Parts: sequence; C-alpha cells; structure tokens
Amino acid sequence: MQSDKTMSRGVLDDLLAFAAVARTLSFSRAAIELNVSNSMLSYTIKRLETRLGVALLRRTSRSVAPTAEGETLLLTLEPALEAIDGALENLRRNRDRISGTVRITATRQGYEAVIRPVLADFCVTYPDATVEVIIDYAFRDLVAGRFDAGIRLGEKLEQDMVALPVGPDLRMAVVASPEYLSRNAALTTPEDLQHHQCINYRMESAGSLYSWEFENDGRKLRVALSGPLTFNEPQLMLQAAIDGLGVAYVLEHEAAPYIATGRLVQVLNDWCAPFTGFFLYYPSRKQVSPVLAALLKLLRTK
Repeated sequence: MQSDKTMSRGVLDDLLAFAAVARTLSFSRAAIELNVSNSMLSYTIKRLETRLGVALLRRTSRSVAPTAEGETLLLTLEPALEAIDGALENLRRNRDRISGTVRITATRQGYEAVIRPVLADFCVTYPDATVEVIIDYAFRDLVAGRFDAGIRLGEKLEQDMVALPVGPDLRMAVVASPEYLSRNAALTTPEDLQHHQCINYRMESAGSLYSWEFENDGRKLRVALSGPLTFNEPQLMLQAAIDGLGVAYVLEHEAAPYIATGRLVQVLNDWCAPFTGFFLYYPSRKQVSPVLAALLKLLRTK
C-alpha cells in the first residue's frame, strides 16, 4: 500500500487536471488548456476520485461543476498552484541572474592589472555578485584556501591548473633616483649592478630572493644581487628607490609616473624585454562557478 506522501506526489498531475476542469467548468476547454484529449482527461479525473474516495465533479450531458467536496478542495488547491506558478516564474526570470561570491587570491600588481580595470563594469553588470580579493604574494592552494581562482605570473603556476592569460604584456624596469645615480658609478650593463646598492624582493612562496632577469639580442641573464634592503612588497621597493636608497627592479608601468616626473630614472632599458603578463588560473577538476564564468567573460572582452 502506498504511503500518504507517495500518494500525494503521485496525484499532483491529477490535481492540476481537476483544477482546470473546475475552473473552466468544461472538460473540452480544460483538455485544450492541458493539451490532452477529452478521454484522457476524463480518465484522469476518475482516477483521482478513486484515489481520494470522493466525487469531485458533477457531470451531466450538458454541464460539469464541482461537488461540495470539490469546491472545498479547489479553495485549498488554487492558492497552492498559484504559489507554485510564481516560484517557477521566479526561477525562469532569475536563471540568467548571476549571484554569489567569487574569491580570488592575487598579488597587488595582479589585482591592479587584471581585476581593478573591470571591477566597475562587473559590479554594474552583476549587482547580485560579490568579488572578494585576498592580496597575497605566496602561491596558495586554491582548493584548501577555498578560492575560486588566483592571479599570478605564468612561471609560478602548477601543471594541474587551467590558466588563461589576462591583462596586458608586462615589462620590468631598473630604476633609481637622480640623486643616487649622481653619486654612484655608471650603470650601463647588468654586470654593473654588482657595484650598486640593490633593493631586493623576497619571494615568500620560494623563501628566496628574486633574481633579476635581463635579455638583449638573444642573450639572457639572471643576476642574483645583494643589497642593504629587502622587501616582500614591490611598492616599498619603489618608494625606497624614490628615497635614493638604491636601485630597484620593478614593473615598468608602476614606475612610469615617477619616471615621467623625474623622481626616478630608468636605466638598462635595452635589457628589459616584454613578457607575457598575468594569468587567471583555477583547478581543472573544479567546476567553474557562474560568478567566475561571468568575470572570465568580462575579462575576455577587455
């Protein structure tokens, strides 16, 4: 014997058929509305009445109308059906609405180059979505950290990641203040850096100092340098160079405003070749969330 819950689920279509007949007071009109034949509709109503053990409709050769039990059922049934219709309509209306949170780990430079330029458009286009950016310079396990994606340079990515190039190509710049350069030896080749106070960058993920990389006419150099200052934040390196404390190796676009005003001088320009910029990456085994998919779509248009 069926349980009450099983029977209730089984009679939902039959209840919809009864409501259509009781509302239209016609098997023919209800059959057209439900896109079924008159005979199938009649069979459905009889099946419902048999299950419930009561007559729901009075039928004559010329008319049909609810019984007293049918009227009582219809009073309860119609608001419930309207609520279901409303819920389904909301689902249809909201199926393309992007909501939820996308969590991203990025360096500050990655945020500035990739996320910040599209953030205003994203917030306007997807007002129900939330972007959470965690600024971090160490490479993070996205799954363990519950991140949807990360933004890093390509050389730091693991093999099991889906990586998409985002943002412009980048270029490094060797910079120092005019005052520093005026009181120190000439700086015309990367080898000359050995005689200068170099401001170093500590890579937290590797636990080592970053080697400065140069290329000129096919010749590539990686130079490990010592100096009185080491930072894990490029903005501090830039400020130290502005303060005349040494030579810094930073992203060219970050130094550009200070070069333009004369607070910094760019050297070894011929040795700094462009390279592919940042990548947005996420685990290949993880399904892309709708919010991340929307952000990726926006990034591809920029």
